[in-house]
Amino acid sequence: MDERTGWLTPPERRAWRAFVGVHQKLSGRLARALQGCGGLSVADYVVLVALTDTPDGLRHFQDLAKAVEWERSRMSHHLRRMTKRGLVTREDCPKDGRGVHVVVTPAGRAAIETAAPQHVATVRRLVIDPLSPEELDTLTHLCERILRRLETDPP
Repeated sequence: MDERTGWLTPPERRAWRAFVGVHQKLSGRLARALQGCGGLSVADYVVLVALTDTPDGLRHFQDLAKAVEWERSRMSHHLRRMTKRGLVTREDCPKDGRGVHVVVTPAGRAAIETAAPQHVATVRRLVIDPLSPEELDTLTHLCERILRRLETDPP
């Protein structure tokens, strides 16, 4: 950073704009691909991945919100829409009278199983295939470093 102005230096600005550009374009392409192959939104897919990554297909509401980095209100509204579409259900948490478990339904599992192969193919085509194994290792290292910073730096 340029200490006099607080602005990014030209190399920093170039890196930042490249990162933002990749994020925006990739997000849009992945969203269109998901919508086209299974009618899922990116938000639906993120929630279903978080649920199907667990052996029993369920998570406590608060744990799910934390896993996908959403505020409680956003999670609540989105789960309401997913419930209406039959992708998830809510169940009372037996250990916590006030808590709720979010559970993937058979329809939700089928939806992600339908969408996942096309999603993976799109990720492979747009992100994995253009990179050499060494570049992929570098990308992984850099992303993991940024993720560690995000996890330890207060919001």
